[in-house]
Amino acid sequence: MKEPFPFEKGRVVLSTQGRDRGRYFLVLENLGSERVAVADGRTHRLANPKKKNIRHLQAKPNVVNFDTVRPEGGPIQDSDLRRALEACGFAVDCSLCEEG
Repeated sequence: MKEPFPFEKGRVVLSTQGRDRGRYFLVLENLGSERVAVADGRTHRLANPKKKNIRHLQAKPNVVNFDTVRPEGGPIQDSDLRRALEACGFAVDCSLCEEG
């Protein structure tokens, strides 16, 4: 099935396969034709993003502009990713998350 939305930087995606299925992530970069690096700021952080096959992701219509995530300047942090996902309506209940 062809995805209606491209897997571009900042795209909100839903994991459909693997241990992280059901979680929402932001695409950080395209690693080729079939893989992308994703992070959510909680289980998969910016320092160690998850590499996922695009066949195991479902793209959502929301795109986060990383230039506006941190208007005061400086590098993007994990808390900025969590805030951006929450602003798009894809917040995760922390009591259900495994911190680690």
